[in-house]
Amino acid sequence: RGLTDISLLERFIHLRYVDLSKNKLKDLAPLSSLTQLLWLKVDGNLLTSASMQELPYLQVISFDRNCITDLEGIAHPLLANLSLKENKIQTVLGLSHDQLFSLQVLELRGNKIETTAGLGVSKLKKLYLAKNTICSLEGLEEFEQLETLHLRDNKLEALNGFSDRMKCLQYLNLRSNGIRSFREAEKLQVLPMLQALVLMDNPCAEEPDYRLEVLSRLPQLQRLDKESIEEEEREEAEKIHQARKEKEKVRTTWCGDKEV
Repeated sequence: RGLTDISLLERFIHLRYVDLSKNKLKDLAPLSSLTQLLWLKVDGNLLTSASMQELPYLQVISFDRNCITDLEGIAHPLLANLSLKENKIQTVLGLSHDQLFSLQVLELRGNKIETTAGLGVSKLKKLYLAKNTICSLEGLEEFEQLETLHLRDNKLEALNGFSDRMKCLQYLNLRSNGIRSFREAEKLQVLPMLQALVLMDNPCAEEPDYRLEVLSRLPQLQRLDKESIEEEEREEAEKIHQARKEKEKVRTTWCGDKEV
């Protein structure tokens, strides 16, 4: 509706669901009096900041498609789902577990984030970081409850940064990155619960026997690139795994003899 002023809403203190999408808002200060608010959607406005006065019962916020540049000033104790898709955010610094201890889902796809370092909300269950410019994974060891991690369309060439402390991670999407070597997939062996992996549209996916090579390194997978693992594939992958072990054993023995 092209709204630029929402001061009229200040008097409606019992509102619980508010959708102000597709306007021209630059300021959400009038919403501070809506202390009963549970759900807020302000997609497609002109906001440059997500900062708001703390709202005690707010559980869901969507700030998609604004001009927000950072994550400062978001402090709602019951907030469970926060979406900031397609903004201009360059760093994940600014969020605090002390202020967002209920946050479980964080959506940051389509921003300009380069690294995961400093993301201070370790109780997340779902983290969406697709379509950024991430080239390094840092600080992931803090996410012991994370179940879903989406990193499609970034600039990852190595899979360093994963930790055996990530005991709950089941789904990992790495589509359309720059991963060339199957050795990078071996680094995912530290993830004990990983069941679904997406690696398509990486250079390694063009290699012969791609699925078998990945499965031989990650035999616990149930799905690869959204296709279920067949029992025949699993058996073939095990043969490749055993052959590689034998080859490495021979190489180690040969190198040892050479040293002697």
